[in-house]
Amino acid sequence: MTTPSHVSPDEIRDRFSRAMSAMYQAEVPQYETLLELVTQVNREVLEGDAVLAERLAAHDELNRLGVERHGAIRVGTADELAMLRRLFAVMGMHPVGYYDLSEAGVPVHSTAFRPVDDAALARNPFRIFTSLLRLELIESEALRERAAAILAERDIFTPGARELIARCETQGGLTDEEAERFVAEALETFRWHQDATVDLATYEALHAEHRLIADVVCFRGPHINHLTPRTLDIDEVQRRMPAAGMNPKAVIEGPPRRDCPILLRQTSFKALEEPTRFKGERKGTHTARFGEIEQRGVALTAKGRGLYDRLLTASRERTQGLDNAAHQRVLAEVFADFPDDEAALRRQGLAFFEYRLTEAGRAAEGREAADLEAWIAQGLVTARPITYEDFLPVSAAGIFQSNLGGGENAAYAGNANREAFEAALGAAVTDELSLYAERERASLAAVREALGA
Repeated sequence: MTTPSHVSPDEIRDRFSRAMSAMYQAEVPQYETLLELVTQVNREVLEGDAVLAERLAAHDELNRLGVERHGAIRVGTADELAMLRRLFAVMGMHPVGYYDLSEAGVPVHSTAFRPVDDAALARNPFRIFTSLLRLELIESEALRERAAAILAERDIFTPGARELIARCETQGGLTDEEAERFVAEALETFRWHQDATVDLATYEALHAEHRLIADVVCFRGPHINHLTPRTLDIDEVQRRMPAAGMNPKAVIEGPPRRDCPILLRQTSFKALEEPTRFKGERKGTHTARFGEIEQRGVALTAKGRGLYDRLLTASRERTQGLDNAAHQRVLAEVFADFPDDEAALRRQGLAFFEYRLTEAGRAAEGREAADLEAWIAQGLVTARPITYEDFLPVSAAGIFQSNLGGGENAAYAGNANREAFEAALGAAVTDELSLYAERERASLAAVREALGA
């Protein structure tokens, strides 16, 4: 429990995310260009859609839109992952969801550290998608042992960060001065280092196994590999990226454009080739960091996710090798079977909604005995789609593959191991669907109580 002298975790998270964004803009100038493009497109969307602007404003969505970011990192050991869990806890970020990217031929499994309650999400919904390298999936025993030995020699956290994490845990929070130092010290874990910790031959051997393995193992720390602003029109951002000097990935990942956006759509500019110095004074390049954009929609129930997964699977054969325009046309055809209006999504139990009393509903409190549909029809209750705050394994893997140059690797596929991941993490991950379901349940219970049902 924080005391009045302690800075809130939400405030620390907000300071950290802004510091991270400033650092990444300095390191990757194209990211600054991307932010400018997203800001411009968002402004144009809001100017052209007064209903959307009013709705976002009414639910505190506008306030968070400009600061909203997610990042991604990859770590190499259980100890690194467990310490990251403690670091993110200082900022009110908790592990949500288990993602098995081995399904897409990427030798990692992951979680998302993020805030979980409504007030924290409204303040700053900063998320970090965090992946743990799975050395056990590397076929070569010699390469596995070499990678493990390299990772054992590094410490990705500064002594100051370790000290302040422990202090926060002991005293229940950080003072303002401690919070400032924590942000500065924690930022060092995510900073880019041009010098590799290995010689070029070792790097090339790990790179040949998988680019991601080389990225995780061969550097002093898990440099942030992208930061992602949220757009209200990802198709328009994708269209304008080349004119802004950015090379977009071939297709937008996730569902097609819809009147009622669902889950998450993502795209990015291609990863940059960056000069790197290897041990032995050898010079080369490394490709890892890129700029991503996302558009978020409503969170789907288990039933909705099942339908989404079936339709996405059905579309894959037809979308192979298509450019983005053709890809999106095929997706739109296949997803015609997914209802595209809020009432249908709600009535069919495909998506999560938050229920609130209207002014008329508040005036009618305690006097109405009816069901939810009648209350909504009478204008007593509104149903607002709950924003999806998490990630899609297929989208994540698609972004990884397009920016690491790696395709599927059958040796990695189908190796989900949530128990091992949670053991490394030192905690259970929260099921994301349970968070949305509880938010919906609590809002409906409050409405029913107020209306005397």
